[in-house]
Amino acid sequence: MNESALPWREWVPEFVLLALLWGSSFLFMREGAYAFGPAPTAWVRVTFAAFMLTPVLIWRGGVPVLRQHWRTTLSSGLLNAGIPFACYAYALMHISTGLSSILNATTPLFGAFIAWVWLGDKLNASRASGLALGFAGVVILALDVPGGISFKAGGAGLAVVACLLATFCYGIAGSVTKRYLQQVPSLVTTTGSLWGASIGLAIPALLTWPTESPPPHAWAALAIAGLLCTALAYVLYFRLMLRTGPARAMTVTYLIPVFANLFGVMFLDEVITQWMMGGGVVIVLGTALASGLIGPQKR
Repeated sequence: MNESALPWREWVPEFVLLALLWGSSFLFMREGAYAFGPAPTAWVRVTFAAFMLTPVLIWRGGVPVLRQHWRTTLSSGLLNAGIPFACYAYALMHISTGLSSILNATTPLFGAFIAWVWLGDKLNASRASGLALGFAGVVILALDVPGGISFKAGGAGLAVVACLLATFCYGIAGSVTKRYLQQVPSLVTTTGSLWGASIGLAIPALLTWPTESPPPHAWAALAIAGLLCTALAYVLYFRLMLRTGPARAMTVTYLIPVFANLFGVMFLDEVITQWMMGGGVVIVLGTALASGLIGPQKR
């Protein structure tokens, strides 16, 4: 189906629901990260989600398809979930959920750049300007990080880098899906990716598992993050990606900061500064240009 021909009523409700789920995930990941640490937090989240989706996959008869594409789906899991979730768990221990979610909006920026380098997507002057503008927005945000930018262990600089590494991985994953998994059902892609992330994170998680037993509220937070913000959310995401294309699906990151900042203010007493809002607007404008959402259309 032509991506632009899909009526908005058929994808916008899922788009908004996905943004809400992923926006709330920053809150739940933060609760888990302080109790578990970065790698265990990511591992618990993806493993919960993988166990939830596996019976559904079996019931829907998707195991033969997963067996056929297991190498690609499992390996893409590290890019779609494993590495990014661990990076965000680390970042959320050192910077706010709002700032982390705004940096997450650079996903389409990296997606456009990687698609240009790897898949040969055309990058006209407008889209090239968008790349430059988006990265300028990241610099603007970095200049206002509380306590200043520090690249020492636990510093805000490393937290910002961790967020950008996560979005870089998401960008690669989008091109992998477009090139190798375009015809694979979203449930198969999601379940295989989550098991790939779980397997890849197992050793780091066990090596860094907390010495003290995490409290029940941390387990509950990661269970919600795994079941709703991961299992359900990734089914929606891959479904959107296959129906509307990676470029449009990735623009969900524009809406995620709205929900993430709202939850951060409501439940964590976080403050949204004018500098953050300004940097966020620059990033969104840059990524919209870079992904071709606005500006001259590709021909």
